[in-house]
Amino acid sequence: MNPVVSQPGYSSAVPASSDWQTGIFDCFDDIGICLCGALFPLCLSCQIASDMNECCLWGSSVAMRTMYRTRYGIPGSICKDCLCLTFLPLCALCQLKRDIEKRKAMNAL
Repeated sequence: MNPVVSQPGYSSAVPASSDWQTGIFDCFDDIGICLCGALFPLCLSCQIASDMNECCLWGSSVAMRTMYRTRYGIPGSICKDCLCLTFLPLCALCQLKRDIEKRKAMNAL
């Protein structure tokens, strides 16, 4: 049996050098998302899940972040996704929502 050494890609149309549109600590790039994440994280999670056509309960999960990252060819790993959501959950949530909004604005979502 051969071990899996890389994550599968979501689509062949994914750009090879994509990255997050904002950093994990760039919360003030969008004050509305920052406030929503700080005051109503479950609401923001549901918005993210809705944007991705997923169940509301999965918006802040490692699986959701990993699926999004893989879909857009964003470098990283499941381990890094897990660490971000464990130690910086609100920052990671806001980063994901900011990225979704920026990709929507570019018609890339």
